Amino acid sequence: MANLITVVGTGYVGLTTGACLAHLGHEVRCVDIDADKVARLEKGEIPIFEAGLAELVREGLEADRLSFTTDTVTAVQGADLVFLCVPTPQGGDGAADLSFVRTAAVTIGPHLASGAIVVNKSTVPVGSAQIVAEVIGRGDVSVVSNPEFLREGTAVSDFLKPDRVVVGCDDQAAAVRLAEAYEDLGAPVLVTDAASAEMIKYASNAFLATKVSYVNAIAALCEAVGADVTDVTLGMGYDKRIGSQFLRPGPGWGGSCFPKDSQALVKIADDNGVAFPLLESAIATNEAQFDRMVAKIADHVGGSVDGRTIAVWGLTFKALTDDLRDSPAIAIIERLVAAGATVQAYDPTVTESPLAGIDVTADPYAACDGAAVLALLTEWDEFRWLDFDRVGGLLERRVVVDGRNLLDVSALRRKGFVVDGIGRPHGAR
Repeated sequence: MANLITVVGTGYVGLTTGACLAHLGHEVRCVDIDADKVARLEKGEIPIFEAGLAELVREGLEADRLSFTTDTVTAVQGADLVFLCVPTPQGGDGAADLSFVRTAAVTIGPHLASGAIVVNKSTVPVGSAQIVAEVIGRGDVSVVSNPEFLREGTAVSDFLKPDRVVVGCDDQAAAVRLAEAYEDLGAPVLVTDAASAEMIKYASNAFLATKVSYVNAIAALCEAVGADVTDVTLGMGYDKRIGSQFLRPGPGWGGSCFPKDSQALVKIADDNGVAFPLLESAIATNEAQFDRMVAKIADHVGGSVDGRTIAVWGLTFKALTDDLRDSPAIAIIERLVAAGATVQAYDPTVTESPLAGIDVTADPYAACDGAAVLALLTEWDEFRWLDFDRVGGLLERRVVVDGRNLLDVSALRRKGFVVDGIGRPHGAR
């Protein structure tokens, strides 16, 4: 059954949610306070780099199932479902900042239709559904927790082909109505209470972050004992209890979710008197990985980067996105600059320098010109296929620190490169 849906907020989650729900046949109104962004969206111009999203937005606009506005009050009037997809940034104490959620709830509360369902799609602490219900203050409106599990770069496919749909609400009728909005996806639906739904989101992200920290620690150990982490993780991944996903070592984890959600879960545990040293250690291990990457780079220039030029390929926190938020590449570059290095960087989606000390170049070759070392920090596939003879001619020495184990080591070594990967001994394939 098609619904009239309002989505409050047009960031990664809100825009993907709105476009995908329109694709499923619902009438969707997306609202945002940024008038310039709304004007662009009305023309089918999306402000983020996300595979397949622009096509869905244009499809929704052309079918008159998707619209954009800055008028929140009008947008929520008559809506069956109102999705809150507003930011929940990390506060100074590590907890999620709910000010945007509260403001949205205050704004929409008086204008909701009787029987409307407000859906918390933002990542929010346990108890937030109750907070939103109290702020709205209406007994004829239900509040449901419906956490998102979207990965940047694959957000559209993650929405349309989800592993599961989680619905948290004590009102079973409201839970069923929301679940019906997703019925065409054919995904398993878990209906639980709001607190459990909210915890599922945090627990999932923190577990995945811990898994990455674990494999990065294993990679360091592999280097120390002469093992190859590629083979080690392959052998681990065949175990169905472990699985192969999130077993790829790298420069550290980052992005808009893992750092914020991990810190928030530690704060939730602390506020409730529960010790969580495992997650605290995973966060500390991740910070140490940034320092370890800097040390790797410094080792190839005599132990200090002071006064040296370092080439960097990749600035975004992962490939297939233009998102720089909490990017491991940025964290590493900040440390290099603080140590006195000059950084020449290239990323296919970044044209302006995100911080002082980075010279963003127009192509990957320009980044290498005169550099002492090349560090690959984001796994853009195009980096595999460049002219490495040309790259080698531009560098002071043919040295690559491959922070993603992306490149063909054997081929590069035949060209005279020293390739320093993550968790791979000298002579690794």
